[in-house]
Amino acid sequence: MSKILVTGATGALGGLTVQALLHRVSAEQVVALVRDGSRAAHLRDQGVEVRQGDYQDRASLLSAFQGIDALLLVSAVAFTDRLAQHVNVIEAAKAAGVRHVVYTSIQRKPGSSFNIDGVTESDIATEQALKDSGLNYTILRNGLYFEALGFLLGEEVLEKGVHVVEGEGKAPLVTRGDLAEANAVVLTQAGHENAIYTLGASEAVSFREIATELSALHAESVVYSPVPADQFVADLIDAGLPPAVAEFQAQWEMAVAHGEFAEVSGDLERLIGRTPVGYREYLRAAYGVN
Repeated sequence: MSKILVTGATGALGGLTVQALLHRVSAEQVVALVRDGSRAAHLRDQGVEVRQGDYQDRASLLSAFQGIDALLLVSAVAFTDRLAQHVNVIEAAKAAGVRHVVYTSIQRKPGSSFNIDGVTESDIATEQALKDSGLNYTILRNGLYFEALGFLLGEEVLEKGVHVVEGEGKAPLVTRGDLAEANAVVLTQAGHENAIYTLGASEAVSFREIATELSALHAESVVYSPVPADQFVADLIDAGLPPAVAEFQAQWEMAVAHGEFAEVSGDLERLIGRTPVGYREYLRAAYGVN
């Protein structure tokens, strides 16, 4: 019986992936890697084996990966020496005899030099480390999460409007739930070895179109107010955000404006066998009138 391990299993994407796996295979085949075992009681209650390990502790990873056939490496958060952590996972997986590593990377425009600090460079280097490792790998270049709209637009977007970095770029925003389902497919099906997929919804949307849709949902204008990137950063700092956080948020919005996430590949729809959640459906659920 093959064993599938999910890292970051108490996090948002990892947790959803565990649940998606439980719809496809028996609980006995699913292993959850966590840093804090006290947060995983709900997984144990579902019959999932819980192992403790930390990306920064290679010995703990080597122990946790024993007997594992396929592994989902959920990327570490920005500004935490991501590459060193990812390399620890890859090397421990190889030493433990894991056969297949699936990595959650970030969508990028082919040939682009645009960089999101703390994310892009370490993702590119991690992808290369996987290719060089000799392991079977699958690289999933995830698009921008719908769930990130709260961060990008603010929790009072209906009152304050869509205040963003100027540009008419679009992105096929995607739910974590749909990405988790794709993770489960790749982890449980043959034929995805040494493949790279770009995962997003089947329709791209601009921030201007999001403002229009929110206005329609509420039958009143949700103002769209694009500004240059330097003005956007200054506005966030004036609103109380630390400069580093303001710059980081601006880079994500600049990425959308520059078309970094614009490609609609169709990969996600093919993997999960249905149309992913689109922007109208998501906005109606998240911001619609109850």
